[in-house]
This record gives sequence, structure tokens and C-alpha cells, in this order.
Amino acid sequence: MSYPTVSSARDKAFLDTMEVCTVQDIFSIERPHPDLLKLYLIRSVLAGPLIVFVLPVLFFRYQTLKYRFDDEGISMSWGILFRQETNLTYARIQDIHVTSGLVQRWLGLADLQIQTASGSAAAEMQLEGLKEYEEIRDFLYNRMRGNRDGAKGKGGAGQAAVGSEQAVALLQEIHQDMKAVRMALEHNGGKG
Repeated sequence: MSYPTVSSARDKAFLDTMEVCTVQDIFSIERPHPDLLKLYLIRSVLAGPLIVFVLPVLFFRYQTLKYRFDDEGISMSWGILFRQETNLTYARIQDIHVTSGLVQRWLGLADLQIQTASGSAAAEMQLEGLKEYEEIRDFLYNRMRGNRDGAKGKGGAGQAAVGSEQAVALLQEIHQDMKAVRMALEHNGGKG
């Protein structure tokens, strides 16, 4: 996703208030926001004398970090010497956590930790350096629930209401049957 250039302060204020992110916008995200490099620099400085080891690792991670969102799932890759790639289908996603530390909030960034049913307590994938984290989280929730168009569509709410009515009717029927069984047991228990 490319970040727009603005010509006036009024245009910048307008763009800062825009929170709507379409499916195409999310599909176009391929790299983390440039502010992630600032975050990595701050973390490296805070590492003190270890900066000579931490900074190159984080710099190369930023330079090679790539995301791909498509109709089937998410892909994330990074690394130069030891290339790592993680692919998740939307159906495998179980939970999504948004985390944002103090410096991340100051930079307007957050991480999305995506968990699957792999049995591990750690997140299967962590999407770093995102400014559109709320929109991406909502998009992923919609996709993991099977809503393929990213919004409420084609009678989704209506189908849920019909399913709920059927469930209530079934539960009422089971309740009546259980009452009849209890009455029969009480009636037969008295003859004992």
C-alpha cells in the first residue's frame, strides 16, 4: 500500500481522519509501514552496547519483511541468509490479538498476532509495523468466519436469524420431551 502525499495541511488533516480501508487496500499491503524502521532503531538504541548486533538484524528484517494478502490467506516472509516464510489460510485462524507498546502507540503502529489451533501458545504469525491494524483485524475476522467479501453481504444476518429460530424451536422441542420423560419417571417411580 502506498502512502499518499499531501499538498496542504487541510488535506493532511482529512487523510488522518480517514479510517476506511477496503479489501483492495488490504490486498495491496506488501510491506510494513516505514515507521517500523524507526521503532527498530529505538529498540536497538535501548539495547545499549548490543546495538552492534541488534541493529543489523532488525535492519535486514525490515528490508526483507514482506506480506501478501489474497483470497486464500496470508503469507509473510523475511530473512537473507535464513529465509523464513509463513503461510496461513483464513480457515486456520483461531484468534487475533492486537498488541502495541508505548513507542508503537507513539508511532501509530501495532502488531497483529495471529493464532491457529497448532497447539502452541505462541502466535503462528505476527504482522508487524501496521498502521491499518484495526481494519486488517476486522478483515481477518470476517475472512476467518467465512465471509469472503469482507463485509456483511448476501443475507448473512438473515441466514443467522433463520438458523437462530430453528435452534430455538429445536431446543423447545427437546425441553418438552425432557418434561415428558421426567413426568413419566415420576409417575412410574411412585408405583415402585
